Amino acid sequence: MKRKAANVDFAKPFSSSAAHSYTLPAEYYQSVGVFEQEKSAIFFRDWWYVCHRSRVNRPGSYVTVQIHEQSVFVTRSRNGNLQAFYNVCQHRGHELLGGAGSVESIVCPYHGWRYELNGQLRYARNSDGVQGFEKCQFSLKPVRVEEYAGMVFVNIDGQSQSLALKASGLEAELRDYVPELDKLIFAHRHQYEVQANWKVLIDNFLECYHCHTAHHDFVDMVDMSTYRSKIAGVYSSHISTGMPKTTSSAYTIANATFSYAGWYLWPNLSIWVMPGEPNFLTLQMIPLGPDKTVEYLDWYLIDKKPSKQILAAMKYLDEVLQPEDIGLCESVQRGLNSFGYDQGRFIVDKEETESSEHAVHHFQRLVLDALT
Repeated sequence: MKRKAANVDFAKPFSSSAAHSYTLPAEYYQSVGVFEQEKSAIFFRDWWYVCHRSRVNRPGSYVTVQIHEQSVFVTRSRNGNLQAFYNVCQHRGHELLGGAGSVESIVCPYHGWRYELNGQLRYARNSDGVQGFEKCQFSLKPVRVEEYAGMVFVNIDGQSQSLALKASGLEAELRDYVPELDKLIFAHRHQYEVQANWKVLIDNFLECYHCHTAHHDFVDMVDMSTYRSKIAGVYSSHISTGMPKTTSSAYTIANATFSYAGWYLWPNLSIWVMPGEPNFLTLQMIPLGPDKTVEYLDWYLIDKKPSKQILAAMKYLDEVLQPEDIGLCESVQRGLNSFGYDQGRFIVDKEETESSEHAVHHFQRLVLDALT
């Protein structure tokens, strides 16, 4: 818990109106108690991004995912159905699979219990002589799984509304900017460890108020006069419809029809489409603690081998844009520890331009709604 200086005022109100609201108090970005509450109230209740469907497109292909202490894997059964299970053997609790790959069946590395791809127990060594042993009682425990816009999500809360209903409209927007969405495959991953709370990273993604001062190459490339942020339920869009500079300090672009398109999807996923050749990026921000987050930046392309233009875009994001944002977020996290700060005020405008922080307010309101 954050220690308070004696002269810090009581918390100022977080309003339903962004134009009249103060930001979340610093405690929400530091407290171990808040972090633990977020696990149960947010991450154990909402849809968690696992991978693009191209990674689990064949029977037996699988990807494991860790949702805090809960390990889950997604696989494709022999009849082509997408399925997800808790990644734990029903004998003595050993984890079954690691990472990603392909299997004919699921075999526990501890005692060799073997499961079908549909989760049914096929073989338990020496169990024939065990009185009353019924294989049907030891099937793997299923987890809800949903494919949406070519992305695979899981939800360990059996009562949550379908993602297609919660994020209605997002898929149509994505396909409008990436008509080749169904043709894309996983191509590359960048990983970053950030010394900041996961919400600091999402706050940063949701506004471009900082772009002119902190992202000079991005501003040089993107038509900022058409950059707008729009809120739609559990997601928001951040799009510049104008044409980018074909040659900028960021990278050289050909065949572009827009400057930049990005989306945020509750609770911890951002989606990017960079101008130029067909591409689709996911940036997932996974909390490791109150002040530590791991980011996975995944690229999905037409071809696993990137073109010259895509390589330039990858280099720009990995070596310029991401380091700039990480530096900003880590500085904010350090500043949140200061006795001289607790809350700020949202800067908003009616035109919802790049300088407006209304999308940050929307996210922080989702956080408060979940926790309360």
